[in-house]
Amino acid sequence: MLKPLALTLALLGAGLSAPAAAATAQEWRSCPHDKIGMVCTDFQVPADWSKPDGRTITLKLGRLKATGASEGSVLVAYGGPGGPGIALTQANPGWWAKLRERMDIVTWDTRGYGEQFQGLSTGLQCSWTRVPLPDAPEDDAAFGRLSDTNRGYAEACRLKDPELFAHMSSADHARDMEAIRKFLGDGELNFYGASYAGIYGQAYARLFPGRIRTMVLDGTINHSTASWKRELEESARANERFLQRFFAWCRSNDCSDVPGRWRALIARADRTPVPTTTPNVAYNGRDLQSFAISRARQGKPAWPDLAQAIRKAAQADASGFVPARGARYPDQATGVTECTDWPRFADREEMAATHARLRKIAPNAGTANTLSTATLGCIDWPVPVTNKPASLPKGLPPLLGAGAWGESDAVARALSPVPGSAVIHHDGPGHTLYGFNECARDHINSYFTDRAVPAETTPC
Repeated sequence: MLKPLALTLALLGAGLSAPAAAATAQEWRSCPHDKIGMVCTDFQVPADWSKPDGRTITLKLGRLKATGASEGSVLVAYGGPGGPGIALTQANPGWWAKLRERMDIVTWDTRGYGEQFQGLSTGLQCSWTRVPLPDAPEDDAAFGRLSDTNRGYAEACRLKDPELFAHMSSADHARDMEAIRKFLGDGELNFYGASYAGIYGQAYARLFPGRIRTMVLDGTINHSTASWKRELEESARANERFLQRFFAWCRSNDCSDVPGRWRALIARADRTPVPTTTPNVAYNGRDLQSFAISRARQGKPAWPDLAQAIRKAAQADASGFVPARGARYPDQATGVTECTDWPRFADREEMAATHARLRKIAPNAGTANTLSTATLGCIDWPVPVTNKPASLPKGLPPLLGAGAWGESDAVARALSPVPGSAVIHHDGPGHTLYGFNECARDHINSYFTDRAVPAETTPC
């Protein structure tokens, strides 16, 4: 499910530097391991956009040419952050078949996410995934220990490449997008951003509002808010709705006992973690809430098993929550991009007040799966938040959002200041729509090709 701005804005407003422009002379060649006719090129950009004549890094770009007469390019990013654009496009070429009748599909492997993420661009040669997410500190001493742990963990990564480490925010990705737009020769940007890449799009809209033709934000979070406090509250409310939807289903099915058991279970687990049959794995209340929210979001097919897992955990065995594969704990790990995009707590008092407020708003879901817990791994990060949330500016063209349960609401909040914008809503589970929902894909394709904006709230 996450990285001095005024100086950089002023420098970029004057245009791109020579290193970016120089890439126009490069040739496109067949991409590594290609089987779909995709061509690639290496593209140089500044590691630090505030130093346009400084060190450069390489971005690997990939392009699928239009099958008909090309009317321009759509720049695609899959999120992650760090999703390998080239490999993901190669794995899902059918997604773009209809759009390619009129437009080129261009993607890139984002800066910093190299081989360990299947990326072909300059990578930051370290791993920054944390599992499990740290518990919320209960006193100032614990908060200090968490700060020391975070800084030590991040410093080991930062020292591999301090300059790149400090310039991997979504705003840095957005500046790379502008360089790519100029390199392609497109007069205006057409952008599809899925999941976390929607934050790249929001950053681009703030940095370059006059250079957008079309922009789709699919299944992303709202990073364009004047009140981060309010956005945290809205995310907690969304999680509570997921569980309430599940509880309502239980009351009319064979698990009417489950809603009554749940709150007692999480309260008990917060005092004493519930053991499992997996060695050294026991879950506290927030762990159980995180797993339950994730399963509730999957809809009815997942709900019978969730009900049984809750019943079993109420009998002191949380084995029903242990994932069949992968991490044994809820994975809300934060990394280099997220920690420069998201506000973090200054002290334990601020954290405790926020968590108390969210638990009141969402008594069943608590703080789990919100950015108030995800950012615990960012406390005392060695670089500041350089891409702070802020409302989208005036003067943007109509933008298009999309998303399933919860996601479409978050995108709608982000786009609310932009007149004429619309949001495609799928009333069901899922994450992002373009690749999996034909109705949404048709609307998005028409928006890219003809700037056709559907009704303000469009069901799919």
